[in-house]
Amino acid sequence: MAAVSAVAAQTVMPASPTRRWGRWGRAVIGAAIVVALVVLVGAEPFVRGFAAISPAAIAAATALAAVATLAAAWRWRILARRLGLRLGWRESVGAYYRSQFLNTVLPGGVVGDVSRAVSHGQSVDHVAQASRAVAAERAAGQVVQLVLALGVLVSLGFSAYPPAVTLILVSIGLVAATAVITRLSSRARRALRRELTILRSAFGSVGAVVGVVVASAVVVVAHVATFLVACAATGIEATPERMTAAAVIAVLASSIPLSIGGWGPREGAAAWAFGAAGLGAAAGITAATAYGVLATIALAPGAALLAVALLRRRRRAEVLSGPVHS
Repeated sequence: MAAVSAVAAQTVMPASPTRRWGRWGRAVIGAAIVVALVVLVGAEPFVRGFAAISPAAIAAATALAAVATLAAAWRWRILARRLGLRLGWRESVGAYYRSQFLNTVLPGGVVGDVSRAVSHGQSVDHVAQASRAVAAERAAGQVVQLVLALGVLVSLGFSAYPPAVTLILVSIGLVAATAVITRLSSRARRALRRELTILRSAFGSVGAVVGVVVASAVVVVAHVATFLVACAATGIEATPERMTAAAVIAVLASSIPLSIGGWGPREGAAAWAFGAAGLGAAAGITAATAYGVLATIALAPGAALLAVALLRRRRRAEVLSGPVHS
């Protein structure tokens, strides 16, 4: 963990006290949700989720994580290149693995994305534009995920899953709040107008939009499939429709930035969704726990790449400092 924090500190711009409090505040909320679930249902569902991990489940999750990472890197490359930034396959895949691992092990769930934006921006000497590319890439992914989730849940019986209604209403509420803020603040309106003008070029072609949508759909399907692998590993039995609906809701909740690497909202939403689907809240927590563990293990390549980056930085520092004479 110390090595991870060292690399993150060297690649992420210094955070203001407000940003630090915001990041840790989100982590506290995620931890509070987990504690509340333990108080309500006990620790046994979490323990079962950890114990259910098997080599076969790990292999499947690792393969699905590779597919998701390749698709996400493709999405990032599309938008970065549309914004005039060079970004190769090797660089994008490696950076995305590192980003996901940092998001998983550090508070707030966004540190990896900031690190990825800054590192890429420094390599192309344009941090602001690189940050826009990462922000656009993540936002596009969230929009596609929300639309796909809504489509799946409607096709499976929307009214049967009240957690989905809540999650979607919260998302709509966030968009509405942003609209209200921009209406009240002329400065916010000008900033938003400026950013939209710049980002319009990123989504300015049909090919780019189609590529982003396809890549995002692959990412979502891979994550939902990983959750279904976790359900199979924990022995949960249900109809494919119920299992898929509950998995979609849990994966959607994982993207809420009020967690510790996804932990918190995911388990709460899974408990709620599995309970609404008639599978039991405890089963949802067990499946979500297994999913969280599998997702973390599947991102081991990101940890390895971070370790390599740390070693290179140390060697470079030693070379620059030169030999020490007594």
